Amino acid sequence: MTIVDGVLAEFEKLAAIPRKSGEEKAVSDFLKSYLTEQGFHVVQDEVNNIIADAPATPGCEQAPRTILQGHMDMVCVAEDGYAYDPLRDPIKLVRSEKYLEAEGTSLGADDGIGVAEGIYLLKNAKEHGPLRLIVTVDEERGMTGAIHLAPEHLTDAQFLINCDSENYDELTVGSAGSVDITFERALQHEPSPAGTAYRLSVGGLLGGHSGERIGDGRGNALRTLAFLLQALSQHGAVAVADFHGGKAHNAIPDTAEAVFVTAIPKEEMSQILTAEKEKFLAIYGAVDPKVEFVLQETEKPAEVLRDNVARALLQLLTLVHTGVFAMSTVIPTLVETSANLGVVRMTEGKIAVEYFPRSAVDGKLDEFIYAAKTLGDLLGFRAVIGTKSPGWKENKQSVLAKMMADIFQEQNGKPMKVETIHAGLECGWHFGKHPQLDMVSIGVTTQDIHSPNERLVLATVEPQVRLIEETLRRIAQR
Repeated sequence: MTIVDGVLAEFEKLAAIPRKSGEEKAVSDFLKSYLTEQGFHVVQDEVNNIIADAPATPGCEQAPRTILQGHMDMVCVAEDGYAYDPLRDPIKLVRSEKYLEAEGTSLGADDGIGVAEGIYLLKNAKEHGPLRLIVTVDEERGMTGAIHLAPEHLTDAQFLINCDSENYDELTVGSAGSVDITFERALQHEPSPAGTAYRLSVGGLLGGHSGERIGDGRGNALRTLAFLLQALSQHGAVAVADFHGGKAHNAIPDTAEAVFVTAIPKEEMSQILTAEKEKFLAIYGAVDPKVEFVLQETEKPAEVLRDNVARALLQLLTLVHTGVFAMSTVIPTLVETSANLGVVRMTEGKIAVEYFPRSAVDGKLDEFIYAAKTLGDLLGFRAVIGTKSPGWKENKQSVLAKMMADIFQEQNGKPMKVETIHAGLECGWHFGKHPQLDMVSIGVTTQDIHSPNERLVLATVEPQVRLIEETLRRIAQR
C-alpha cells in the first residue's frame, strides 16, 4: 500500500462519521476505541479530546517527546439544494487522479487529513522518540478543545507539529488571534402590511475561509443583501419578514436570503436590482463576477418584523465593517487585522448576527470588543463577547522550524516558505500553556476549504508524510 492510500484509508474512517463542530462525541469515541485497538495508550478527556501515546522505537528512548496535533471537527456545508444532514450523514468521497473531493458537501480535509496523517505516522513511522497524537474538538467553532486541553499533555514535550495548514510547501511559525462576537436582539413582529411578498436571494459568490481569503476582496452575501433591501426601501416601504444567510462565523458568506412584503411594482424592483448588480460588479467584479440576485414572488407571511427591528438589523449589517482593516507593517503582504460578518439567523425568538474579528495585535481585538458593544447599544442589540483566542508569536530561535525547512529543501529541491499567517491556529492556546514548546504548523494542500468546493491535492500527501517522518528521525538522533 502506498503512503497516499494508507493515509486516505485512515481519512475514510473519519469521513464516515458525522463530526460537525460541537458534535464530536461519536468520532471521539471511535478514535479512542480504534487507537486503543492499535496498541496505543489513549486518554479521552472531559471535552472529548483524544491524546494517544506511542513509545519510542528501540534505541530512541532518550529522545525528547514530539507531539503531532490536529482537530477532529469540520465545517459542514453543502451545495444549495443538496440533501445533507451534518448530524447524521457521512461525507461521500470522490477520488480522481489529482484530487479528493466530496459529493455535494465540504470534504472535511480541514482537518481530517491532518488527523489521518497523524494516525498513519503513529502506526508506521520507523524511527522516533516518544510520540504523541493530540486530536482536539471544536477548533472551527470556538477552539474549546485546545482551551480545555490539560497543560500536562503539552509540558512533557519539546516539539509540536500542528497539521492544520493548507499548503504543503508552507511552514507556519505564527498566527493571528481572534474574538467571537454575536449581536443579539429579540424578534418583534407586527401584522403584514398590504402588498406582495417576495423572496430575494444573493448567490454565486466565492465565499471561503475568512482567514485565508479575506484579503482577496471577495463579496459578502449578507452585507450585499442588506444594501439591496436598503436600495429598495428608497422607492417604497419594504417590510422584512425574514433574513438569513451564512454558514459559519469564520466563512465568508456566499449566499443570503430575505423575505419581504412591499407594494413596489416588481418591474421597478427588477430595474433597481439590475442597477445594484452593476454597482456590485464595479466594486467586486474582478474577484466575484458570478454574483446573482434572484427576486421571486412567494407566499405572504402573516407577520413581518417590526419596522424599528428590521431597520436596526439592516443598519447593523451595513455599518459593521467586514473585510481587511489593516495590513502588517512587518510583512507587507500579510493581513494584520480583519473582520468577517459570517452568519445571520432568526431562531428561538431572537436575531443573531455572528461577527469574527482577527488580528495579529491582541490590543486591536479589545478595540473591536469596545466598538461592538457601542454599536450594539446604539442599535438596540446586545453584543455577546465569546472566546478571545490568543495569537501565536513567532519563535525566531525555533530548532524545529529550521530543521523542517532544511529537510523540505533536501526532499523537494526547492525552499519551503516560512511565514506567519492571518488565520487562527490552536498553537496560540498551546503557546500560552507551554511557551517553551517549539512549534510549527504544516499541512497538505487543500483548496476552497469550508465550502462545497473543498478538495485535497493528492500529490502533496506523500511529501508531507515523508517530511514528518524524517523530522521525527532527526529528532530521535539529536
